Amino acid sequence: MNWQNLISSKRLGKEAETKPLEERRTEFQRDYDRLIFSAAFRRMQNKTQVFPLPGSVFVHNRLTHSLEVSSVGRSLGTDVSRELIARHPALANTEVTGMGAIVSAACLAHDMGNPPFGHSGERAIRTYFSEGRGARLHQLVTPDGKRLSEAEWLDMTRFDGNANTFRLLTHHFNGRRPGGFVMTYATLASIVKYPYGSDAAVRKPKFGFFEAERTTYLHIADALGLKRLPDLPGGIIRYARHPLVYLVEAADDICYEIMDIEDAHKLRLLSDEQTMELFLAFFEPAERERLRSRYTPDTDVDDQIVYYRSCVINALERACVRIFVDNEQAILNGTFEGSLISHLPPLLHNAYHQCEQVAATRIYRCHEVTDVDLAGYHIIYTLLELITDAVMAPDKAYSQLLLQQVSTQYEVHASREGDRLMAVLDYLSGMTDVYALDLYRKINGHSLPSV
Repeated sequence: MNWQNLISSKRLGKEAETKPLEERRTEFQRDYDRLIFSAAFRRMQNKTQVFPLPGSVFVHNRLTHSLEVSSVGRSLGTDVSRELIARHPALANTEVTGMGAIVSAACLAHDMGNPPFGHSGERAIRTYFSEGRGARLHQLVTPDGKRLSEAEWLDMTRFDGNANTFRLLTHHFNGRRPGGFVMTYATLASIVKYPYGSDAAVRKPKFGFFEAERTTYLHIADALGLKRLPDLPGGIIRYARHPLVYLVEAADDICYEIMDIEDAHKLRLLSDEQTMELFLAFFEPAERERLRSRYTPDTDVDDQIVYYRSCVINALERACVRIFVDNEQAILNGTFEGSLISHLPPLLHNAYHQCEQVAATRIYRCHEVTDVDLAGYHIIYTLLELITDAVMAPDKAYSQLLLQQVSTQYEVHASREGDRLMAVLDYLSGMTDVYALDLYRKINGHSLPSV
């Protein structure tokens, strides 16, 4: 792979269009703006990140998380491009200079396809089709795929928010222009963390695109010159990641792990001292003392923790830039293994791992989180069951009432069952937590609209 091909500003659906003369933004800055002004992006303010949506204490939701990931991603992309241009002066007058904007835009979009209630919502969708009432729909699968193909069935039983993000940005929903958001090839490829379909997601339900968008991804991958890896048995196609995926992934890894610790402190799941020690562990003893000496005993503890957290993010960002640049050739060859975070030097690696352990035992298993997971799972599972029944039997009176709730952009009345089922997932994953809960209550007769 080479940088000149990889950093392409060509737009999906508008390949022949040239930039207006009066346009001062780069194509990648336009990607960012299209995302941030979209309804799909705004909806993330009502989607859970880890903790329940805020009461008296504000914690992160999907929107604030994505904004922070985008900020870190911009720094990663900008610093890496500067290092690469210093190494390869011929790149100075190419679109490689826009790397920071590409990574920033990709980070902004990386969670847009996640359903309500995060990973709990994903599990509810997968298990409905794999072991719930939806399993009966496997009988619709036909060798020619006229009703439902085996590939589409795998998409549903292994449903993943990453693939749904790519669909959201590229699919031609009813009333939307071809090519979805009409994003650049480079930004779209930088979002696809797992560059293969659900047929390759055997060990864990992680993949990058649904069957409906397979042709679109393969077109982008070939246009950018992504390295095609040896096919898996059965002719299953895989590609090496676009190099900038590593930077998007690193920005996400840094933010969710470090910011979850800060949120846990705000909710008093971690004490002041525990939180400070976790953050200070990222530094050598002399640097820890220097950081501590900045504050007098009467300084507000929250201010200290915010400062330590910013220092940690800065240290991790600089380390990831160095790892990326040092492994540039392996990344371009498609032979780099693991994430940038997994290659951190020992001090940073141990401190990061300690945060992971604390998060796993003290945060992700606390009642505030597991209660929302439990409720969210039931809400999504119930809505999926009811709406799926409706699209499979649309002539029934109750089905007609329920389908009237669905926006016309979703193809729930398509002639083919496979398209209708995917439309149900489009509708469901586009909901906010609040909307899903409200619809669940209405359907169950627990609330009525005010008059």
